[in-house]
Amino acid sequence: MPETEPLRIIHCFRSPVGGIFRHVRDLAEQHSNAGHKVGIVCDSTTGGDHEDRLFDQIRPYLSLGLTRIPIRRSVGSGDARALWRSYKEIKSLQPDVLHGHGAKGGALARIIGSVLRVKKYRVARVYSPHGGSLHYDQASLAGRAIFSMERLLEQLTDAIVFVCDFERRTYETKVGVPRCSARMIYNGISDADIGAIPTRSDGVHFLYVGMLRDLKGPDVFIDAFARTERLVKHPLSALVVGDGPDRDKYDAMMMQRGLGRRIGLLPAMPVQDAFSMSNIVVVPSRAESMPYIVLEALGAAKSVIATRVGGIPEMLGADSEALVNPDDPDDLARVMAKAVTTPGWHDSTMPSMADFKARFSASVMADGILALYRERLTAIRSA
Repeated sequence: MPETEPLRIIHCFRSPVGGIFRHVRDLAEQHSNAGHKVGIVCDSTTGGDHEDRLFDQIRPYLSLGLTRIPIRRSVGSGDARALWRSYKEIKSLQPDVLHGHGAKGGALARIIGSVLRVKKYRVARVYSPHGGSLHYDQASLAGRAIFSMERLLEQLTDAIVFVCDFERRTYETKVGVPRCSARMIYNGISDADIGAIPTRSDGVHFLYVGMLRDLKGPDVFIDAFARTERLVKHPLSALVVGDGPDRDKYDAMMMQRGLGRRIGLLPAMPVQDAFSMSNIVVVPSRAESMPYIVLEALGAAKSVIATRVGGIPEMLGADSEALVNPDDPDDLARVMAKAVTTPGWHDSTMPSMADFKARFSASVMADGILALYRERLTAIRSA
């Protein structure tokens, strides 16, 4: 197909929070600026004021509109209604590309795209897992059912986009080598998010920013902070920024350990504001795919200490001294102590900004995905 032909692109996903929402916002802005028509279909029951503000920011890039309907996380009777309402809306927009993100969004996009194909619409059906269902245990009943469904849906898929090599390898292990076209294209952040953010004069030694739930490891961070103080033999300071279901538990944990005055707890805020509070960002997750918080922190020229999970080693380097074992507060404290006591630790450990931009910019990501859209559409139209 002609390289200059503008495309009509619809992104389908369930929850407008977290990394998937960030990924779609970046793609929408990049592709809209390149002259393409973009729209979003997602859940109407999740998200709050913060997400509403984010939607307001990207509305100028959504020439095909924003459609929000109830889409439940679990499989249920409401799925049929969501599917029908999504189908009617998407059909009226006559998309060239349906890109589903996450398990629910991927199922909606591929099923609707396949129905449109039966009706002679030449639409490309693209799927990005974004971790999600791939975190399930292969040995569990739920995991076996989900991976079987993933395999079945490949028959309705023109291409799968993996956001990191870890995600690709996990998919191949748990689901199988894709029987459709597949591509690994790293997540990226925009040029506006790449640039050093100075730390305030009243900044703290360490910062955790993210969802307050055990999967993300705030409890490991709190435990490691106390151990770091014992290693360096003097008091330190830290800040936990975020919201989530386990917030009260972590607050109580800090109080019980006498850390209430040295670890602050603040609600979610724009990540740039959070980054101004520390030079060192700690990401103690027990499981991840390709977390944006690491990309954003590196883009802001912060030192990052993170667990060796998911695609994080692909960002920091497989042999980076900044990587620690998951769920291991002793190992995390060891590196935290080294980061605050070793002169030049940042420069000797963090990737160079030039290398970072070459691999993890939003423009590189958007160009790669757009090339895949055109490749698949060319194949469909010539079949």
